Amino acid sequence: MLEFERLKNADRVVGTRRLLRALAAGEIAEVFLAMDADLFIARQVREACEKAGVRLTEVSTMKQLGQACGIEVKTASAGIRR
Repeated sequence: MLEFERLKNADRVVGTRRLLRALAAGEIAEVFLAMDADLFIARQVREACEKAGVRLTEVSTMKQLGQACGIEVKTASAGIRR
């Protein structure tokens, strides 16, 4: 869990739609993806990371990722801005 604790204080993007847009724009330095995310979403995020050459870190659950981002809902993906 410590691996993604830095999300709490980082300039971050939370949510897959926003993240995919920010990745395409070259604004993201690192991506976090929940392992229990929907397979369609996970595939989209993985492909966008590969295309952008951005590091992808897997997180156990969407709940943990949401908590690390300081929000009260689950999230499938998040990223730290450059």
